[in-house]
Amino acid sequence: MGRDSTALVHAVAGRPLFCLERRERVLPAAVVREALAERVAAIEASEGRAVGRRERAELREQVVFELLPRAFTRAQRLFAWIEPRQGLLLVGSPSPRRAEELLATLREALGSLPLGRLETVHAPAEVMTRWLAQGSLPKGFAPGGECELRDRAEAASTIRVRNRDLLAAELRSHLAEGMAVTRLALLWEGGVEFVLGADLSLKRLRFADELAERAERCEDPRAQLDADFALWSGVLAELLAALLPLFGGAAEPAQAA
Repeated sequence: MGRDSTALVHAVAGRPLFCLERRERVLPAAVVREALAERVAAIEASEGRAVGRRERAELREQVVFELLPRAFTRAQRLFAWIEPRQGLLLVGSPSPRRAEELLATLREALGSLPLGRLETVHAPAEVMTRWLAQGSLPKGFAPGGECELRDRAEAASTIRVRNRDLLAAELRSHLAEGMAVTRLALLWEGGVEFVLGADLSLKRLRFADELAERAERCEDPRAQLDADFALWSGVLAELLAALLPLFGGAAEPAQAA
């Protein structure tokens, strides 16, 4: 909410929103190489000997140590919010590593955080495979233009399909040979396009123009953030409410299959 804000959480439409900011110093590799080359050349010229690999590695560490205080910093922000009605914490990143970093930071700050990765009663890969094998999707959803298939017996064997009819017989033949759907592009009637992963991640979210037209236009950046978040988080809540029951809903760890 700006540098002058002291609030750690900002609630909009009953959804607590917060942000993890990570600042890191950026030291271009070219700068390090140039400084290292100058250091090596000076030693070889003054001492009349070649610099070995081990000594070069030590010199590189010295160069990095000396240059870091002068390197510029880069800030990366990762937003997350709580969807209280569904008991979910949503992280605005498709990277599991970044999501775990945010959760680890929260646990450290709060002392404990009894959360785990969302599991459903039925495995998403099995359900998505059944959809395409039967040639039909649940009401309210339509196939997008891509999917990823993975061999059940050999995980390294993968087929990526783009710009094809996902309900065609050609694709069903791959499924009959033992492939499973691990990523599937979907269109939801609520106005969202996305790629659903076997881990329940939603990637490449794209909202329909009609939804964008509903967004308010505010001169105050904070008011704009509130308006945007209220709209988009509400749409995503509706999408999750329609999507999760297709996999049997959230499961206790012992129920996941």
